[in-house]
Amino acid sequence: MTMSAHLPPQPPESRALQAATEGAMACALDRSLEVAAGFGVWAYDRRLRQLSLSPMAAQYLDTPAGPPQALDERLVHVVADDLLRLLPRLNDPQPLPFQLELRVISETQGMRWLRWASLPMAPDQPGHLRGVVQDITELKHAQVRERLGFELTEFLIGSHSLGSAILNVIQLVCRSLGWEWGAYWALEPGREGEPQLACHQFWHHPDHDMKAFSSASQALKMRPGQGLVGQVWQTGQGRWIDDMADDHQFLRRASARQNRLWSGYVFPVTYVTGDGSEHRPGVLEFYSSLSRQPDALLPKLSATIGALLAQTAQKLEQQATVLLLSQVDGLTGLANRRHFYEVLGASCRHAEAQGQGFALMFIDLDRFKPINDAFGHDAGNTVLREFGQRLQGLAPVGAVAGRLGGDEFALLLPAAPSQSYAEVAEQVRQAARLPMLHEGVELSLTASVGISLFPENGSTPPELLRSADAAMYRIKQNGRDGCDFFSEANPHALAEQQTHLMQRLQMAQDLHQALRRQELFLVYQPIFDQGSGQAHAIEALIRWRRPDGQLVPPDVFIALAEETHLIVQIGQWVVAQACRDLASLCAAGLPQLKVHVNMAAPEFTREALPDELTALVQTHGLRPDQLSLELTESLLMKQPEQVMAVMARLRQRGFDISLDDFGKGHSALSLLKDLPISTLKIDRAFVRELGQRDSERAILATIMDLGRHLGLQVITEGVETTTQLDVVQACGGRLIQGYLLSRPLPLDALRARLLPTAAAPG
Repeated sequence: MTMSAHLPPQPPESRALQAATEGAMACALDRSLEVAAGFGVWAYDRRLRQLSLSPMAAQYLDTPAGPPQALDERLVHVVADDLLRLLPRLNDPQPLPFQLELRVISETQGMRWLRWASLPMAPDQPGHLRGVVQDITELKHAQVRERLGFELTEFLIGSHSLGSAILNVIQLVCRSLGWEWGAYWALEPGREGEPQLACHQFWHHPDHDMKAFSSASQALKMRPGQGLVGQVWQTGQGRWIDDMADDHQFLRRASARQNRLWSGYVFPVTYVTGDGSEHRPGVLEFYSSLSRQPDALLPKLSATIGALLAQTAQKLEQQATVLLLSQVDGLTGLANRRHFYEVLGASCRHAEAQGQGFALMFIDLDRFKPINDAFGHDAGNTVLREFGQRLQGLAPVGAVAGRLGGDEFALLLPAAPSQSYAEVAEQVRQAARLPMLHEGVELSLTASVGISLFPENGSTPPELLRSADAAMYRIKQNGRDGCDFFSEANPHALAEQQTHLMQRLQMAQDLHQALRRQELFLVYQPIFDQGSGQAHAIEALIRWRRPDGQLVPPDVFIALAEETHLIVQIGQWVVAQACRDLASLCAAGLPQLKVHVNMAAPEFTREALPDELTALVQTHGLRPDQLSLELTESLLMKQPEQVMAVMARLRQRGFDISLDDFGKGHSALSLLKDLPISTLKIDRAFVRELGQRDSERAILATIMDLGRHLGLQVITEGVETTTQLDVVQACGGRLIQGYLLSRPLPLDALRARLLPTAAAPG
């Protein structure tokens, strides 16, 4: 094997360089030739272990030219790792030609890259090695730029957070370019809302003690324009610092001096958005223990590094937004159904592995649908959004709140005593009870809450949800507005719930057929005038008798009619039948009798209602004032603008309008004087304890006086005892309705009851 076979392959320019080198050696280190050729010459005496350098070679190694000197004196600025690779080659007993790349860190030029190459040993000088050294810093810079750009792109594409991306970049720059310490400062709000820059990520080589400088950086907060970092952020321009320890603009002088940091370069992370606006999310800084020069590689890469980081920040922000949209309910801001199920599944797996427990709370808003139907979807959205915010606000640390759909919510609670779960459930109920404001109107509702426990009531999301739903269902059965834990003492709870749901579904289907099959009928409760002793009016009350003779309670099927959107159709049938029956009573001898008909919320918001009722009373030969339309105070007071326009048109046509259940809701007395109503019905709640509490009598008398001063007829309903009757009459009440005077009666029984009264002398 020939000697040349051991040489690594060289490009043509290297072969030309070798030829030029041999010529340069023959010219006894002609400096002018070295400068022109771009290399220096070295010679090594293996016996004396001394190194001779040409002027250019000495310049490259940042050491004085002159007579031969020991290796450790000549190569003092070569990086230790590279020096360890060079020495064995120089002292090899059987040396072969070689090439190495050496890094030289000098006080004046920073880090330089040199190519150190040896030539074949001269036969007449067996103890001497010779070769050339060439400055390849620019070539290495180009390679580093390319490699660093590639590695940066890889890091940033694969990063799942901006913090990890920035830390990787800092570490890569420090390792590749020879900086001892690097950090990223980000803009964040300060204590008083003013922006400030804070050190978010930093890195230094573990072999260097940078504790003091790192601690000082973490503790420091800078306003834009303050200190070197603040000035760079404010101006958007990179800055060198030549002497960190003595520069008064540098705020960490003491710690820099303690950790022997000397110089550095600071530059902004900047990007331009699609609309042309410039954004600077932060600042990068790198420091060295050497006196680095502005012609170092970092300034040339800073724009690329900053742009890549800014692009990554935008990408991660967009990804976070997409992820958020896929996990969050857009209306309430809570976890959506799919994401909540994912969190619940992960909680089951974690709790099983750790041997821990947790609770699942299933929340259903009571009577939400009537609000949504009566006041519209905007009002319903207001309720859902406000309740969602309240639920999130009361959720304990570690809890996850979600909206499962419609008016159903869930709360995942970390391990705690059962009493704590019950306390949270009570807070949820209180949050639902607080009125919610929509367009100046207060909307109120309640919540039913069911709670299941892991692993007692289920070890999977479907099991836990079924158990919590079953517990919530028991609350619904018992009157709503409560909370309950799932109980294993009732093993048939889920089956009962499913049976109940099937029964309600069947009942809803039967209700569709009830009108056609004539299963619905009316009964009437008289309203008596105590002054004349005659019936002033009658109130129409709907009943449903199924084909098997079973009577379905009104509070059951009316709620079902509202849920299935049958309430308007049923309401139209009620008012038509009531007018038909009133016409028959008038013909039988009660020409002045009126009929009161309860109106559901969706009926009283229909623009066609005045025309329909006008045609109906004309068909049956009735006067409009003989039909009194009752609407609840809660409906009116919560939706005055939508209802009052229809009310005004009805009053213009001559119809009476009665405000039912007055005092039960959140009365808006300021509106009462302007309402187009003719009658006020006092809620039975103010009658129930008459004779037992003086306050009830005072309230009743006040309401009656209010009605009289407004020119309204006042009806007191719910009178069931003679004591109540006496108190009502003593307060000036004349129009009275209640079981004491008459229970609701079918039409024939009503006719028999009222005709003798009508025929009696006044």
